[in-house]
Amino acid sequence: MRLLVVEDDPSVAGLLKKGLSEEGHVVDVVHNGGAALDQAHEDIYDAVVLDVMLPGASGLEIASSMRRNGVQTPVLMLTARDALPDRLKGFDAGADDYLVKPFAFVELLARLKAITKRMGLAQEEDRLVVADLVMDLKAHEVTRAGCPIELSPREYSLLEYLMRNAGQALSRTMILDRVWEYTFDSFANVVDATIRRLRKAVDDNFDRPLIHTVRGVGYKIKG
Repeated sequence: MRLLVVEDDPSVAGLLKKGLSEEGHVVDVVHNGGAALDQAHEDIYDAVVLDVMLPGASGLEIASSMRRNGVQTPVLMLTARDALPDRLKGFDAGADDYLVKPFAFVELLARLKAITKRMGLAQEEDRLVVADLVMDLKAHEVTRAGCPIELSPREYSLLEYLMRNAGQALSRTMILDRVWEYTFDSFANVVDATIRRLRKAVDDNFDRPLIHTVRGVGYKIKG
């Protein structure tokens, strides 16, 4: 899943990103309410992990704004306040579930799975499929039309990001941020070079190309 974590405590945010990434999710992190308002409305996420107490705008304000603007992304709200009135405020603002700090990471995973499943957004996490291209996430293997494809770790990560966002145009900046964790345009050529290698592995021996250039934007994969 693609997740947005909104948490102003750097240590907590870091632990959440590390743990969720190790579970196979693509994770974006922002540390204040203003950035969260922009990110939650501009990008498409499978779920948002949203702290209540934030600088700039509170988690309640962010959730309310999302719902007012028609954003139905599931929201798991985090808070140190466990009183019933506080929890009710969260639900009234548009939260789908509520988790009180401190919490066990396994419980957070379970609650994320539950709210995405209720929204019909949970996906099979054992594999990704685009046309005849299959990525087995558990075995860490890629095949096309049943033929194995050998990829470097970076190529695999890039292909996974493309496949998790199949049909969506991804800019070089987005790819750098998600796959390399760089944000500078000067590194954009590494994206192009890796895409060329990926195309050679995925498309060259097949009549139908799956990886496409989006002029002026970046790249996307589609069946």
